[in-house]
Amino acid sequence: MNTARPIWIYDTTLRDGAQREGLSLSLEDKLRIARKLDEMGVPFIEGGWPGANPKDVKFFWKLQENPLQQAEIVAFCSTRRPHKNAADDRMLQAILAAETRWVTLFGKSWDLHVTEGLNTSLEENLAMIGETIAYLRDRGRRIIYDAEHWFDGYKHNPEYALKTLKTALEAGAEWLVFCDTNGGTLPQEIGCIVREVIENLPPQTQLGIHTHNDSGTAVANALAAVTEGVQMVQGTINGYGERCGNANLCTLIPNLQLKLNYRCLEPEQLVQLTNTSRLISEIANLAPNDHAPFVGRSAFAHKGGIHVSAVARNPLTYEHITPQSIGNERRIVISDQSGLSNVLSKARSFGIELNKQDDTCRQILQRLKELEHEGYQFEAAEASFELLMRSVLGQRKQMFEIHGFQIHCDLLKECDILPDSDEFCNNALATIKVRVNGKELLEVAEGNGPVSALDAALRKALVKFYPEIANFYLTDYKVRILDGKAGTSAKTRVLVEWSNGEQRWTTLGVSTNIIDASYQAVVEGIEYGLLLKLPSQAAAV
Repeated sequence: MNTARPIWIYDTTLRDGAQREGLSLSLEDKLRIARKLDEMGVPFIEGGWPGANPKDVKFFWKLQENPLQQAEIVAFCSTRRPHKNAADDRMLQAILAAETRWVTLFGKSWDLHVTEGLNTSLEENLAMIGETIAYLRDRGRRIIYDAEHWFDGYKHNPEYALKTLKTALEAGAEWLVFCDTNGGTLPQEIGCIVREVIENLPPQTQLGIHTHNDSGTAVANALAAVTEGVQMVQGTINGYGERCGNANLCTLIPNLQLKLNYRCLEPEQLVQLTNTSRLISEIANLAPNDHAPFVGRSAFAHKGGIHVSAVARNPLTYEHITPQSIGNERRIVISDQSGLSNVLSKARSFGIELNKQDDTCRQILQRLKELEHEGYQFEAAEASFELLMRSVLGQRKQMFEIHGFQIHCDLLKECDILPDSDEFCNNALATIKVRVNGKELLEVAEGNGPVSALDAALRKALVKFYPEIANFYLTDYKVRILDGKAGTSAKTRVLVEWSNGEQRWTTLGVSTNIIDASYQAVVEGIEYGLLLKLPSQAAAV
C-alpha cells in the first residue's frame, strides 16, 4: 500500500494555458486534450469559462453528452459583479448550465485590485465572494476558491487578505488556492507566507497553490508551498500560459512524486507523461521543447564520450532518475565530441552490434569527425548517421541511383496572387534521371520552389517501385549558414525532418550550394524511410 501523502493535480491547460500568446485551441483540440489528461489520471481538469465564449459553452455540452472516465471537469468564473444579486448574474447562470460538480471561483485578495480594478469598497468585495459561493453551494456545486493576487495582497494588507479567505471558507468553499497571479514572488516568500497563513486558518483546511513563471520560479514556488502543507497543485502541461507561462506540470509532477515522495499519479499513469507532453504540443501546433526537464527529447541525451562510457556502466552516473519512469528514453548523441562508446551505443540502438576492438568502429568514428569538421551535425540527424554507419559496414544497398538532375526556376511578378501585389510567383521545374533495378527513368515535376520540385520529381520516379514513398512527407525544413563571412559562397547545412505517420526521422546535407545540400538531405530521407519500411531489402548487401 502506498502511504505517501497525496497531492491533487489540477490542470488548467485548457483555460489558463490557452491564454498563451500564439496558442489557439479548437473545440476538438480541447476535447482531445481533456481526454488525454483524463487517461493520464489527472483528478481535476479546468475546462474553461462557460458563457465567456461559444466554444467553451459547446465544450461543456460535449462532455455532458460523453463524460470523462475519472477526472472532474471544472468550470471557471469570477465572483458576481459589484452591487448585483448573484441570482441575477447571467454569468453565473452559464456556470450552472455547464452542469459540472465543481466550480473554481476567483475573487480579489489585493485591496489595490478591489478599489482600483473593481472600483468598489473592501466590504462589497467580501460580500461578492461570500454571496457567490453561497449561491453556487445552494445549487449543489462544490467550490474551489482561487484567491487571485494572493501573495501581493497579503504583502500589502495581510489582515484584509486573510478576511477574503475566511469569508470564502465560511460561505462553503472546500479548497482555498493561493495564486501568485503576477508571478513576482520568490520561493522563500511563498514558503514563509503559506506557513503564516496556515497558522491563521482552521485545522484541516484544504489548500492549493497556483503559480505563474514571470520570475522563472513557478515550479520552485509550487514546491515550496507543498512542503509547507499545500495539498493541491495547479499548473499546465508544458508550462503554457499567459506572459511567461504557468507552473509546468511536466516538471512538477515528477519532482513531487519521484523526488519528494508525494503521490500524484499511479506509476502506470506517470509513464504517460512524456507522451502527453508531446501530444499536447502537437495539438497546440507548438514545437516541443527538446530541452525541457524530464520530458524533453534531450533530457536524457548523452554527448560527451566520457559521459556515454560512464552511463553504459551505470546510468546513475549521469541520470538523476530512470527515464522510463516518466515515459522518456536515453539517447546517445553522435558528434565530433563522441568517443568509441558513443558509436557502440548508437549502433546498438540501430540493431547493429559492434566490437570496440574492431577497426571498423574506429573507421566510423574517424569518418564522423571528418564530416562534422566539414559542417555536418549528426546529433540532429540520426537517420543520416545510421546510413553513414551502414555504408562503412558495407550494409547499405543502393535502392536507387541519381544520374543527374536540373532545376529551372521562374520568378514572375505577373501572378494571379492578388491584384497590384508586389509578391512574386516562384515556380520551379525539376528534371531528374534515376536508375532503379536496372531501369533508367527520366521524370519531370513542378513545385513552388526548387526543393519542392526536386522532391516531387524524385517521388514520381521512385513511387512506381516503392509505393511506400507515397506516405513519406516533410514535416520541417531548416537551413543554416555555417560561415557567414563567406557571403553568398558560404557553406550551408540543411536539415529535413520526415514522417510516415508513425515514425519521424531527420536527414541532412552540407554544401556551398543550397540546392545540393537540400538534394543530399532529401535523397537520404527517402532512402532512410525505405530502410524503416523495407529493412531486409534496404540493408541487403
